[in-house]
Amino acid sequence: MLADSLPALKRRRFAIADPMEAQLAMEKLATAKQIYGREIRVFETTAPTISQTSNDASNSEEPDDLEFTTADYYCVLATKKEDKYLKTKKIRDAETAASRSRITKAVIRIRFPDNHTLEATFHPSETMQSLVDLIVKAVARPDLPFYLYTTPPKKQIKNMSQDFYSAGFAPGAIVYFSYDLPQGDENIGPFLKEDVMSLKGLDLIHIPEPHQPAPEPVVTAQKPAGEKKMVKPKWLKM
Repeated sequence: MLADSLPALKRRRFAIADPMEAQLAMEKLATAKQIYGREIRVFETTAPTISQTSNDASNSEEPDDLEFTTADYYCVLATKKEDKYLKTKKIRDAETAASRSRITKAVIRIRFPDNHTLEATFHPSETMQSLVDLIVKAVARPDLPFYLYTTPPKKQIKNMSQDFYSAGFAPGAIVYFSYDLPQGDENIGPFLKEDVMSLKGLDLIHIPEPHQPAPEPVVTAQKPAGEKKMVKPKWLKM
């Protein structure tokens, strides 16, 4: 559910030779922000192949001696209970408020069945309804019913009044989009509007910084090592 480091979602920035093209890309992203009310990005991800899935499964196997046992579970549970009773409600509320104040945005990635991803930035206090409102503006067929879910395990998002922080979607999360249609009809595409799809890959472009000459080193004059300052002796009277 959390937007952790997934190989399929890694993107690499690069500089292009034409600053004018880069400037147009930035202006296009800024225009989309005005239209949709927030920063949005579009990029394509690749679905994992069978060989990649089998390799991931084989690499994830752990020795038997590292298995999380029942005794380990009760040990962790007892530690959590002890920590809960040692702290007052006031302390726990203060810790929660401090933790929440440190998170200033929630980056949500909506994954579509055609492997395109719409990324949008929200405030953690915004609700799931704001995410639904954005999708209605961005999808090609807003007239069709749809739902959002997280995985694994597959869990449909139903509470639209819940904010992103309370849902565990801050600082980021991945959700999945599906039309609520009969089996076999839900993967009709394209899923995003043409103007939204035109943003695909634009966030990979940035304006290269102009070359600036290195500042000239400042040379300070140094006195010769043997030179001493003449001081008038106290006993000398003029």
